[in-house]
Amino acid sequence: MLTKKTSKNQLTLPKEIVKEFPDICYFEAVVADRKIVLTPVKMKPVDVNLAPIRAKMEKLGISPADVSEAVKWARKRK
Repeated sequence: MLTKKTSKNQLTLPKEIVKEFPDICYFEAVVADRKIVLTPVKMKPVDVNLAPIRAKMEKLGISPADVSEAVKWARKRK
């Protein structure tokens, strides 16, 4: 199927393709072998993704204050 790049560097996906992804609003775009490859992405709330990380931090005894201190240490100029 043919699509055209606009003056604002945007592409419009043909209806035949979009109907295959009814619940998808976002696609990850990468270049592979001089081709543009779009992969559908379902966005999740940030809290959903962080729950396992927070549970592991608690299990390891790492507090939010520990994280803040680690960030300050990492950002120090040498």
